[in-house]
This record gives sequence, C-alpha cells and structure tokens, in this order.
Amino acid sequence: MTSANCAPVQVALGRRYYFSASHRLHSSELSEEENCRIYGKCNNPYGHGHNYILEATVTGPVNPATGMIANLAELDAFVEREVLDAFDHKSLNEDVEAFREKVPTTEYLCIEIYRRLKAFPAAKLLRIRVEETSNNSFEYSGEPDRQVGQREGTKP
Repeated sequence: MTSANCAPVQVALGRRYYFSASHRLHSSELSEEENCRIYGKCNNPYGHGHNYILEATVTGPVNPATGMIANLAELDAFVEREVLDAFDHKSLNEDVEAFREKVPTTEYLCIEIYRRLKAFPAAKLLRIRVEETSNNSFEYSGEPDRQVGQREGTKP
C-alpha cells in the first residue's frame, strides 16, 4: 500500500498492557528528611503498589500482503517476554536490576521499558506511555538520534 507519491503508508499502532508492581521512592543520595519531604507517602519503608497501564506505540509501513504494520501476536509475545515477565507482581526496587541503584520513579520506568522494547524487530518503537494512577501518566519517546561522532550538546 502506497500513498499518491508512491511512498509506503506509515501507520502507528498503540497496544495496551497491564501489570502490577510495587516500589519505594527513596534516594540514597538524600537524607531521610529530604526523602520524606520529596516523596511523601511514596517513601513508605514498606513500599506501595500500582496497577500500571502500559501503552506501547510502534510505527511502520503497512505490509501490502497482511494489511498490518506488525503481527499483534508477535508484539504481545515480545512485550510479555521483555517487560511483563520482568515487572508484573514484582518489587521494582528489589527484583528489577535496573532499579537496584536508581529510584524507580515512573519517569525512569518509562525509560527502562523503552530500552527493553526498542529492539522489537517488526516495527519502530515510537513511544511508551505508562499510566501509574488515574491522575498520573508519563510518556517517553527515546533520545533524539545523534549523528555518528556527534558530541552530546552539539548541533549536527
């Protein structure tokens, strides 16, 4: 399938997944008082949990033979293996290596999920959205591409 100028039609696909996990927001770089002030009840020494909603958005050309940009079963299996198996019903602080030394905020959770899913082979990962509560959601679209040899903070 192509548009009028013969370029393949690009479509974005958003797929939702659900997982439950606990965490404690606490930084070893801050005093107990600072942790309590900054993180409030989320600094509870016993942690607390959330029922997260993850939305992964991928993009790519529509395959003319299948009419799809990606096989949903393949995407589901990839997300299950890379994210859900690692995070569902786990303590982010204790059970996920990436958060043993890093505060498991949902901002960092988005970045970690993006890192795990960007290798999906059938389509390009566009963004990750994680809903922590009905009031809080976070999105991450990866770092802007840098040219080879380009130093951080410089323009191409």
